[in-house]
Amino acid sequence: MAVPYDSADAFLALIVPRVRAALADDRRVLVVTDPGKLRLLDEALGPDAGRIDRRDSRTWYLHPHRTLAAFHEYTRSRRTLVIGEPTWSHHNERDLREWIRYESVLNAALADAMTVVLCLYDPARVPAAVLEYQPAIHPWSLEAGGEVVSTGFVQPHDLVLNGDLTPLPAPSGRVETVRFTAQEIKGLRVTVRDYASAAGMDVNLIGSLVLSVSEIAANSVEHGAGHGMIKMWVSGREMVCEIADPGGALDDPLPGYIPPEPESPRGYGLWISRQLCDHVDLRAEDGTLRVRLHMGLGD
Repeated sequence: MAVPYDSADAFLALIVPRVRAALADDRRVLVVTDPGKLRLLDEALGPDAGRIDRRDSRTWYLHPHRTLAAFHEYTRSRRTLVIGEPTWSHHNERDLREWIRYESVLNAALADAMTVVLCLYDPARVPAAVLEYQPAIHPWSLEAGGEVVSTGFVQPHDLVLNGDLTPLPAPSGRVETVRFTAQEIKGLRVTVRDYASAAGMDVNLIGSLVLSVSEIAANSVEHGAGHGMIKMWVSGREMVCEIADPGGALDDPLPGYIPPEPESPRGYGLWISRQLCDHVDLRAEDGTLRVRLHMGLGD
């Protein structure tokens, strides 16, 4: 549920009654926003402030997929009220798209949880590109007069953002190409590790990239065509690995966005890769699925 506000008084008027109602209903309450509004909320709640969990948005909203996983873990099997306000500043166009998609995916990720999510935003501070999608990614809006249905809401699996259908840019610079089958996965890990090291990637990041590539390649072997091809190159200050699987498109409408059930033997490859990598792109074209993993080289 979107919660637009334009002042501290409006923030308190909209949020405090919801928090008190949730506490009276014995719900767990998590509030993630900036320190200033956390202090305002503590003052307004008085003794009840000690009954809520609070997080600083500057450290909670660092990576959309890790944030999604954190909310999923927090709300698992709990009756919960979540109040969140991402930090929208200092993001490039690619990152903004992922944060917009994150807010949309919350509707699906927490659909089976006993959770109410209130998404705060100040229209004066939120980028225009984000404001454009607010009606599409929130089924309801909480305003001074009460809850309002969003007639423009789009289910997460149907949401198409600007740039989603744009062809992926061609690889640049020196491109290394490696073909793989099931027998070559182990050697593939060594190849990716060596390329990342030669590119100057921070040693603490290389393991995450290697794991992500091997997980996607293993998926191609087990569930795709049984073989595939990897291209690796450096673009600016990040390394890109593209895994091409001629086995075709995925049947999951939100691939890698919803965590697999703990007992499930499948569904971990893209979930893990989205957690570990800085960015993941997917395209299904001409019978080939391409998964492009981006990882910054580090400081």
